[in-house]
Amino acid sequence: MTTLYAGLEAGGTKFNCVVGAGPDDIRAETRIPTTTPEATVREALEFFRAQRAALGPLTAAGVASFGPVDLDPASATYGFITSTPKPGWAHTDIVGPVRQALGVPVQFDTDVNAAALGEGRWGAAQGLDHFIYLTVGTGIGGGGLVGGAMLHGLVHPEMGHVRIPHDRTADPYEGHCPFHGDCLEGLACGPAMNARWGRPAEELPDDHPAWALEARYLALALNDFVCTLSPRRIILGGGVMERLSLFPRIHRELQSLLNGYVQAPQITTYIDRYVVPPAFGPRAGLIGALALASLLHP
Repeated sequence: MTTLYAGLEAGGTKFNCVVGAGPDDIRAETRIPTTTPEATVREALEFFRAQRAALGPLTAAGVASFGPVDLDPASATYGFITSTPKPGWAHTDIVGPVRQALGVPVQFDTDVNAAALGEGRWGAAQGLDHFIYLTVGTGIGGGGLVGGAMLHGLVHPEMGHVRIPHDRTADPYEGHCPFHGDCLEGLACGPAMNARWGRPAEELPDDHPAWALEARYLALALNDFVCTLSPRRIILGGGVMERLSLFPRIHRELQSLLNGYVQAPQITTYIDRYVVPPAFGPRAGLIGALALASLLHP
């Protein structure tokens, strides 16, 4: 019998739910709008119960959540979303209801760490044990693998909240982040682009000045990640990065910022293979949730 997993990608806009054995064996999936914690979690669990009844036992569950989240198994609030700015969702238990409803072990991590895990196992980072995944969309978040293990520490990476140079003469926009104003997320997430330019990013033409500024901000952050984490590959996903013409701009900006200092062919010659889109596109987090579950029962 095929081992089936439950995968839950808990996002600020929608909850994506999947049952399957891996990216090539998806048995069922659905999307649920993110409303209140009670209603959204209840609907997700109803989906998993229905699929269990139709498809058979589920072996484990993976929950990949927007954050910040508590990843410390010894903590009383392990499995909780913590200080999120999303109204109504701070201090919400995600793992507990899933474990109780399905009666299976649950592997929990950030949505970006999970996406990195899935891309490493099956996607754009296969064969690599040291890389990062950055999502650029409604917010900006980052995760990755170091030595084959998901990147954790005091809490978990918050790559979207690094501080980058902000030339207020060239860009007077104050920033979108409610905590920091003009951190990376505050300057370069989708809502920041909308607020700055008066139109959603997807409506801006390729030659709009928004894209040069966006590439500059993202390259400034990647410069820091290259110099501190030294990843073997950088994967850029999320809604903003669906504008594929942004990638060559980022490649040029990153090479210019590094200015020949990092003498690795991945930077100097093959940067189009170094900073890349995810193999699973907008499904990277969902596939990552399955990858999390598979850690519990390979």
